[in-house]
Amino acid sequence: MKYITRIIHNIHVNHEIRNVRSKFTKAAVLKTVKEPLVLEDFKIPDKLKDGQLRIAVKYCAVNMSDALICSGLSEIKPTLPYVPGFEIVGEVIESKATNVDDEEEDISVGDRVLVLNKEIMGGFAEECIVDEKDVFGIPSELSYETAVSIGDSYATALIGLARRANLKKDNTILVTAAAGGLGLAAVDIAANMCKAKVIGACRLEKNTSIVRDKGAFISFEIKSPESLCKRVLKETDGKGVDVVFDAVGGEIFPSALDCVGHEGKVLVAGFASLQLPQLNINELLRRPSFSLIGISLNNYRTHSVRIYRQSVKDVLTMCKMGVITPNISETLKLDQVNEALEHFSTDKSSGKILLKIAD
Repeated sequence: MKYITRIIHNIHVNHEIRNVRSKFTKAAVLKTVKEPLVLEDFKIPDKLKDGQLRIAVKYCAVNMSDALICSGLSEIKPTLPYVPGFEIVGEVIESKATNVDDEEEDISVGDRVLVLNKEIMGGFAEECIVDEKDVFGIPSELSYETAVSIGDSYATALIGLARRANLKKDNTILVTAAAGGLGLAAVDIAANMCKAKVIGACRLEKNTSIVRDKGAFISFEIKSPESLCKRVLKETDGKGVDVVFDAVGGEIFPSALDCVGHEGKVLVAGFASLQLPQLNINELLRRPSFSLIGISLNNYRTHSVRIYRQSVKDVLTMCKMGVITPNISETLKLDQVNEALEHFSTDKSSGKILLKIAD
């Protein structure tokens, strides 16, 4: 039956695909690092390779990693000109998907999809090409805006908290950068799926209410690295937390380590401070015994693709069921892309920032 379905699918695709396609798409293009992106027609391949799909983009999330690449602060040094954007939703308009895995859903022309296109990028454009292993069907109950806001950050938080930290009901967890896109995802997963007690630490006082609304039992501004540890120890009667989910790095990281209790776990999930976390090995010996765990969804894509895919599908399902809900801070148009990227250096927003590419 699966074989027959694929034959029908391929006939449908061959019928739908136009023989001649434009090689250009309207896109926000990085032409020079540290310079604003330029809106122009950008050349993309007119023929797909096996396993690729062409997507008509509806929305693309703007992430910290996009801002770092454009500012030259990322380890990723793309060949210019370059179109950023990896967290995409839209409609499949052409497909050479192989659909070889019997356990995976078939994705066909016309389907609504979420894409995490970290290898190819290109989401700040009206059309982009994607790899089929990064494509996920969107449940009919979810809007494009909701789906594009949940894929990367929530799947990262789910793997970190549920799989690696084994966070359980009534465990206590500290989330740093709790008002950012990844931080709010961690708060949401920890509080509403794992039923843990969440302490949310924010850079700004104005964002603490958002974190409490997401499920944290307490949220506060980090006034200094030293004050972070004092506040957490006060709230835990000096015991420290069971889990630390750190997405700040920099000078906050050593203080976050001082917050973990005996045999606790510290998850390193990002560095919103733009400073890599530093740790001397002897620091591990003077603190209570704890586990230090790095979390990267992209590494799971490389080494455990089934876990990667299942994690994204799981957060889509949980969102459909109403267990978790992403926070959308602002939605801008494609020609406002530079304004969107500036948000990460000005603390103008919390949660997800979206670009609306098409209706």
